[in-house]
Amino acid sequence: MKFDWKSGLGFALSAVLLWWSLKGVNLGDVWAVLRTSNGLVFALSPVVGTCIFPLRARRWRTILEPTAGRLPFGPLWRSTAIGMMMNNVFPLRAGEFARAYSLTREVPRVPITTALGSLAIDRIFDATVIFAMMFAAMLDPRFPAGVTLGGRTVPDLARFGVGAMLALLVTCYTMVMQAPRVLSMVRWLAHRVVPRFEDVVVGFVENALGGLAVLRDGRRFLAVLAWAIAHWMVNALAMYIGFLAVGMDVPISAAFFLQGIVMIAVAVPSSPGFFGVFELSAVLGLAVYGIGDKLAVSWAIAYHLLGFIPITVIGAVYFARLGLSVGTLSGKSTELAPIDHP
Repeated sequence: MKFDWKSGLGFALSAVLLWWSLKGVNLGDVWAVLRTSNGLVFALSPVVGTCIFPLRARRWRTILEPTAGRLPFGPLWRSTAIGMMMNNVFPLRAGEFARAYSLTREVPRVPITTALGSLAIDRIFDATVIFAMMFAAMLDPRFPAGVTLGGRTVPDLARFGVGAMLALLVTCYTMVMQAPRVLSMVRWLAHRVVPRFEDVVVGFVENALGGLAVLRDGRRFLAVLAWAIAHWMVNALAMYIGFLAVGMDVPISAAFFLQGIVMIAVAVPSSPGFFGVFELSAVLGLAVYGIGDKLAVSWAIAYHLLGFIPITVIGAVYFARLGLSVGTLSGKSTELAPIDHP
């Protein structure tokens, strides 16, 4: 988990975006909003928000079942918490590898490449469900008419996002259904480009395809989809509870819309925890509903910080209990690098 120019770029971008979010907003006004908000209701928001992580762990078990069998919930939950903690405190989404490695550490029969492949499916379901919810929010009669972002209408952006995710899902389906052909092509290419690593590359791809195996089973596919919908409905509810706490007058569909905007925003490089990126995306997303910068920034800062703390602490505790270290994770990720880039 070394600090390089990409990490520096992420920190710099986060700092700029945080400054941009706060530009023209008096911090005294932000404090006044938070001081007069409903503290008990706001305290409920991170409690509900933290519930999405056990839901993610349960979904992960269904994704891995075709190749790893029925895994105990404990290792999946601990690995998920560790991964989120690492994303919150280290740059470049270090938590994705940490999550996969933590699981293989507790359940050795799950290869690291299979765990990583399963996380790709996990994120595809995330994106598909989030964009579908975002599009549904635009069908709400209370959604403001004539809104544009970057010169394009919001429905156009949502349709593009849904289309891109569906295209990615179709690609994954094709790879799974045509696994023998995919492996044959990989072996042919590896033999000609990197013959020394031919067996290693083929083994890596074979294990990675194992993480996509859930797509072959219609029942499991629907189960994963149901867990993903539950996850993001709970996340939207946590956001909406925060809206209520600060007296924000928006429909609950605004939370479904906003989490789509946030997901698009956090795709760019940023500092750990997505600070700056989250705040600016919240300001832009809530502006669609006519919410001023002062109220939007107040909600975003409080919601972000309150949600950041619980899972970071929980993940850090599990990280220590499993005897993991940043050096170990860096070493293991480096071992995989020659396979990814022979």
